[in-house]
Amino acid sequence: MSQQPSPTDDTAADGRPTALVTGATAGIGLAFARQLAERGYDLVLVARDEKRLESVAEELRSSYDVRAEVLPSDLADRAELARVEQRLADDSRPVDLLVNNAGFGLKHRFLTNTIDEENAMLDVLVVAVLRLSHAALRSMTTRGRGGIINVSSVASYLPRGTYAAAKAWVNSFSEWAHHEYRPAGVRVMALLPGFTRTEFHERMGVGRGSAPGFLWLDVDRLVRDALDDYDKGRARSVPSPQYKAIAATARLVPGRVLQRFQSLGRK
Repeated sequence: MSQQPSPTDDTAADGRPTALVTGATAGIGLAFARQLAERGYDLVLVARDEKRLESVAEELRSSYDVRAEVLPSDLADRAELARVEQRLADDSRPVDLLVNNAGFGLKHRFLTNTIDEENAMLDVLVVAVLRLSHAALRSMTTRGRGGIINVSSVASYLPRGTYAAAKAWVNSFSEWAHHEYRPAGVRVMALLPGFTRTEFHERMGVGRGSAPGFLWLDVDRLVRDALDDYDKGRARSVPSPQYKAIAATARLVPGRVLQRFQSLGRK
């Protein structure tokens, strides 16, 4: 049985709310899609693989009795990214919650990667978040309601090259937007997961043995806790006691010490 949104949720008065989720076919994005559908959201699903998108959309429709629209897009491609921006800006079909989740990771260090690989990662982790948030915020602030969840990473607190730098940008942008647009009725939250049992690291060629077992999180619990934090209006969500401790400690430990752990999660 679907849990219907409460009157305090970001929803139009005449119907169910709609959430747009990027990277929706696997991992954290898929967990967001399922749990939002359970809450009664209709979905706009964004990812590169159209066949997988259609499969997920059909699952959501049959399991939760919601509408699920597919929007195949490679967010590193500016023309395809523009199609998602246009969907967010369409006030005839308003999006009430944007989940900027699409991921991009590179296993090797900066100079081992090509500059094109590094640039593609920046396009997905920063440029797409910037442009999609701009489109969503313009529409949401006009309506006086809405929300954005930007998936960042606990790696943003650590000296781990351009990935960490990109996620630190997401943190800074999200916190600023949280305070800037809250008076206009829009909530913005950064979610900072750590190692999570999904396809993300496998696609990078990184094994589960690359980090201690206690650091690996369950994706469904992670998303459930994130949505609880979003409901509470928090600017930042760090899942699990272990990652809360890591985030707090990282702010106190000198960068030159933290840099010794760069190989964690890369093997």
